[in-house]
Parts: sequence; structure tokens; C-alpha cells
Amino acid sequence: QVQLVESGGGLVQPGGSLRLSCATSGFTFSNYGMNWYRQAPGKERVLVAGITRAGGSTNYADSVKSRFTISRDNAKNTVYLQMNSLKPEDTAVYYCNANRYIVGGTYNYWGQGTQVTVSS
Repeated sequence: QVQLVESGGGLVQPGGSLRLSCATSGFTFSNYGMNWYRQAPGKERVLVAGITRAGGSTNYADSVKSRFTISRDNAKNTVYLQMNSLKPEDTAVYYCNANRYIVGGTYNYWGQGTQVTVSS
């Protein structure tokens, strides 16, 4: 059974930091690219950051570049999102995503989400 379980969300003041974790099981973690998405109320879910299977390459949304860092530990089957200098506009539900492209299709798994609220 595939599971992606996010943790680490919460309420933080502007300028603060949070570290999200996504612990996974039920699939071969090192075969999957990992991503963090977020969805603010009334808005579409958008990609925040991604990391390749071995962690050699990362990409970020312009809105979070230089503030957020994605990383992964393939020995622990876990992906992280370090969020610094948080802003009220970072408030959203953050989702962990695993994806793998193969000939003929795509495997795509999602976590249940963790709420991040940035407010004074």
C-alpha cells in the first residue's frame, strides 16, 4: 500500500521557518521524482519545488526561490522542504507528490497534505 505522510506544518509568524517532511512507503522511493505542491484557499494546486531521483537536480517556483530548499534521503524514503523567510502568501496546504514516467504512462502518488499558516 502506497503511503505519503506529510508532517511539520503549523502556524508561524512572518519571517519564520518551518521544515516539512514527507515519509513514504509502499513504492521504490529512489525510482521517483519527488515534489512539493501547495494549494491556497480558492486557488489551484501549484508546484513549489521538485527534486530528481538521486537528488542531483532541483527546481523551484519563482515565488520561493532562495527561501525554500527541497532535499531527500533515499535511505529513509523521505523528502523534505525547508522553508525560510516565510510570508503570509505562503499560507496553503502543502502536498507531497511522487512521480515516475514510464513508456505508456505515469505513476503519480499524493499525500494528504499539511497546513502551513503564516500570520502574526
